[in-house]
Amino acid sequence: MNLKELLTEVKPLGTKKIFSPNEGVNVINIKGGNQLKEHKSKIPALLVCVTGEVIFENEEGVIEKLLSGDFVEIMPNVKHWLTSNKDSDLLLIK
Repeated sequence: MNLKELLTEVKPLGTKKIFSPNEGVNVINIKGGNQLKEHKSKIPALLVCVTGEVIFENEEGVIEKLLSGDFVEIMPNVKHWLTSNKDSDLLLIK
């Protein structure tokens, strides 16, 4: 899903809560052609692509191409990994 899809009504200001963090926000930078190896999160997380292009995959068969503004929810205790097609910056909200 892309952030632009969350607020469809045209207004000067719009907000929508999409995730309640427990731990905070981490910045991730992955250079093109590299991978964040398979791992699990103990708690739910939200991964937001700020710049670049990454492929998110998990052991349940989910494959999502993330471009700027795209995000994916990471379920707890599900193995997942990222492959970067371009230099990419992401926010991980836990």
